[in-house]
Amino acid sequence: MNNELISLAKQFRISVLYDGKIPAKDNLSGEEYLLELFRAEAKARLNRATAERLKQARLPCDKDFKDFDTDFQKAVSREQINILAKLEWIDSLFNLILIGPPGTGKTHLALAIGNTAAKTGYNVFFSMMDNLIHILKTQEISQKSASRMRWISKCDLVIIDEMGYMPITKTEANLFFGLISQLYQNTSVIITSNKGFDGWAELFGDSVLATALLDRLTQKCQVLSLTGESYRLAHSKKLF
Repeated sequence: MNNELISLAKQFRISVLYDGKIPAKDNLSGEEYLLELFRAEAKARLNRATAERLKQARLPCDKDFKDFDTDFQKAVSREQINILAKLEWIDSLFNLILIGPPGTGKTHLALAIGNTAAKTGYNVFFSMMDNLIHILKTQEISQKSASRMRWISKCDLVIIDEMGYMPITKTEANLFFGLISQLYQNTSVIITSNKGFDGWAELFGDSVLATALLDRLTQKCQVLSLTGESYRLAHSKKLF
């Protein structure tokens, strides 16, 4: 390819030219070929943007709605899953709280939403509660944590997994409350927890703070209580 063309392609960031992914010309006219070139570039940019959102989301795996077993987890209907999958509730700044014992599908559902949202064009961040607390505590001294907080501030959806499994201090509870207050009416939040609302006061060590948290989270919110035994235990494979 002409060196000047390559240079101009890089200057104008037309990646399909300098990456060697030029569409076949075949019998296309000049205008038709230019249209195909721009379509290829638009697709490449969309793919790169999606890959970057998925990277920033920090989702641990690619879960899907179709793999969620509503026959096993009868507390969630296929109709409810279809509503969640449309993602319109994110635009309306609704929150989602998933409560239930370990292995009942809370994280699976949260990850399916997160993956779908990131691939659709939403900025997403996923974190387990203990890691999120670490980010909040170290954002002033860690460039990595500060970067995570900058991304969170841009997010349409923040997913907080396994809230309630690890004890937290009063300082940590206040930091978490500060984050939820920052996200309030700006970002949709998904929380998965093994503790019902009546256990939040004990978790945060402060009934007033717990009430204030719930007030912000549940103003526009869907709460799903998942029940039953652990899916992983029920479907675990035996050696003999």
